[in-house]
Amino acid sequence: MSLGSSYPVGRSTPGPQPARPLPHARAAVPLALRLLAASLGSLLALACTAAVFVRTYPGQWLDGALLPRAERGGGYEQQTVLVGPAKTVLAAFGSPTLLAALLGAVLVVGALRRRLVAGVVGVGMVLGAVVVSGAVKSALPRPDLQIESSTTHNSFPSGHVSAATALLLAFVLVLPGWARRWLVVPGAAAVAVIASATMIAGWHRFSDALGGVLLGVALFCLAAAVLVAWRGDRGADGRPDGGGLWRTLAEAAAGLVVLVWALVVVVPELAASVQRGALVAIVVAGALTMFLVGAVVFLVRATDFGRPLPARPQPSTGSQKIS
Repeated sequence: MSLGSSYPVGRSTPGPQPARPLPHARAAVPLALRLLAASLGSLLALACTAAVFVRTYPGQWLDGALLPRAERGGGYEQQTVLVGPAKTVLAAFGSPTLLAALLGAVLVVGALRRRLVAGVVGVGMVLGAVVVSGAVKSALPRPDLQIESSTTHNSFPSGHVSAATALLLAFVLVLPGWARRWLVVPGAAAVAVIASATMIAGWHRFSDALGGVLLGVALFCLAAAVLVAWRGDRGADGRPDGGGLWRTLAEAAAGLVVLVWALVVVVPELAASVQRGALVAIVVAGALTMFLVGAVVFLVRATDFGRPLPARPQPSTGSQKIS
C-alpha cells in the first residue's frame, strides 16, 4: 500500500514543438551591406553610362538625336518657349544663397531631431557630388567620333542634377520614416524639373542628366551605409513589407503620370513647342529619376540614422526553481 500521491512534479508532457519561422531574406542581410551593394551598383551603372554615351558612336549619336544642336550658333539650346523658364530654374537653384539655406535646413532638422551627424554627412554628400561631378567632367575625355550633332566638350555628369539629387536625399538622412514618403514624390519631381531645365537650356545632354542622378544616388547609398554601420544596427526594416513596396511603386507611378499629364495636357502649347527628341529625353529622365530615388528611399524607409544604439542586456538563461 502506497502512501501519498503519485502525481509527477516538475515534468512536462512531451509533444510537438512549434516551428520557428525562417528569417526573411532582407533580414538575413545587414542593411549596411545592402546599401553598399546599391552604391556599387549605382557606380557601375554610372561607369556604363559614361562608357556608352561618351566613348561610343551609338551613344553620342543617341544623345545628339534626342537633343540636337541648334542650326544657328551650334549650341544645344532648344528652340522652345521653355528656354526662359528653364534658365530661371537653373539660376535660382544655382544661387549660393538658396543652396546655403537648403544645406542649413538639413543641419537644423538634423540638430532638432538629434541627428546632427547625419545632417553633417548629408551636407558633405551634396558638396561631394559637386566636387566629384566637376572632377569627372575635367578628367573624362570625349573623343571626336565624327558625329555631326556632337562635340568634344565633355559635360558628363551634370553637376546641377547630381547636387539636386544629393540634396533631396540629404533630407532623407535627417527626416523620420513617415515624412520621407511625403518628400520623395515632390522631391523627385523637382529633380526631374532641374534635369529637364539643363537639357532645354542646352547645358547638358540626356546622358549627363542620367549620370547626375546616378552619382547622387551612389553617394547617398555610401553615406547611408556608413551611418548604419556606425550606428551598429542591422536595419529597422528587416520585416517583410510587400505592401510597402507596391505602395511605393504606385506612388512613384502616380507622380510620373501627373508630371507627364501636366506637361502634355495642362500646357499642350508648351509641350508642342518642344521637339519630339527633347520631349522623349525629358519624360525618360523624369521616369528614371523617380524610379532611382524611390528605390533608395524604399530601401531605407524605416531606418533611423541616429546615434549608436546602447547595448541591450542579455536575458538570464538560468533555470528557475519550482517552489
